[in-house]
Amino acid sequence: MIRYIIRRLLISIPILLIGSILAFFLVSAAGNPVAELKAKPGTTPQQIHDLEVSLGLDQPIIVRYWRWLVNFIQGDWGQSIALGQAKVDIFSSVMRALWITARLVVGAEILAIVLGVVVGVIAAVKQYSIFDYLATSSAFLMFSMPIVCVAVILKTYGIRFNNLLESMGMDRWLSTVSPASGGFQGSFGHQIFQYTGTYLLPTLSLTLISFAAYSRFQRASMLETLNSDYVRTARAKGISQRRVIFRHAFRNALIPVSTLFSLNAAALFSGAIVTETVFGWRGMGFMLVQSIRTFDPYMLMGWLMVTATLVILFNLVADIMYGILDPRIRLA
Repeated sequence: MIRYIIRRLLISIPILLIGSILAFFLVSAAGNPVAELKAKPGTTPQQIHDLEVSLGLDQPIIVRYWRWLVNFIQGDWGQSIALGQAKVDIFSSVMRALWITARLVVGAEILAIVLGVVVGVIAAVKQYSIFDYLATSSAFLMFSMPIVCVAVILKTYGIRFNNLLESMGMDRWLSTVSPASGGFQGSFGHQIFQYTGTYLLPTLSLTLISFAAYSRFQRASMLETLNSDYVRTARAKGISQRRVIFRHAFRNALIPVSTLFSLNAAALFSGAIVTETVFGWRGMGFMLVQSIRTFDPYMLMGWLMVTATLVILFNLVADIMYGILDPRIRLA
């Protein structure tokens, strides 16, 4: 297992290198990062020239890429320059945005996968029951609704609920903006009040969409496993239904869900763009939108490299989970 992990990590290095080359050339060909500055009134040609030199735009693209790669490997991800004014360290900005997104995504993914797996297993075991029909209907409803609709609906009713609390002389509870950088203040009870009110709506919006996928995948995988030959053999031997489900069927039925988890988690850590935008979270999704809007190539490259690394790591986690869930899979 250790040799397999090391080999996969070593293989990931040329993958990241090729990905960085393609991304850098595509980002560089997408437009001119100083075009907005040129259109700004009062900008002198000298200011534009100085900015182009500082960004390396006066050099051939292959030279710019090599300089960026060497600096990136050394830990210098460069600086973001918005309209030639404020300079922002890219590494610090990306790590801060990743931490904000992680705080939102981890709780939502844990809730979604636990609820999705439990509901999917029960729906498969009690196929065509009332519970199965309710779970299926709920999952299809969540599938059919775009995440923006779920987020906006939750935010709208959250604001109405806050207005109701305020009319009763109580404090507003549900927050529609990201938590302050200084954290939650006050007594322990007040911090819990702030924490739950801040995280409830965005976490719930992500959980509902992910839950629908997990429950449907788990139900389909569980049904296929329950109808397999080795499960029928276990039942024919007189093994109890509980043991058949949890010892023989459930473990193998988790393999497709682990694949879905790795892909979904990597996508969410890359930035829950809609949810972060609706609820005002300045995470990876917000960073991507801002980088594209202001056409900040080096900030985009920082976001892309972190995203690519997350995808590789979560795919590695999925492969390791395969070997744990099914001993027949050999990671040789």
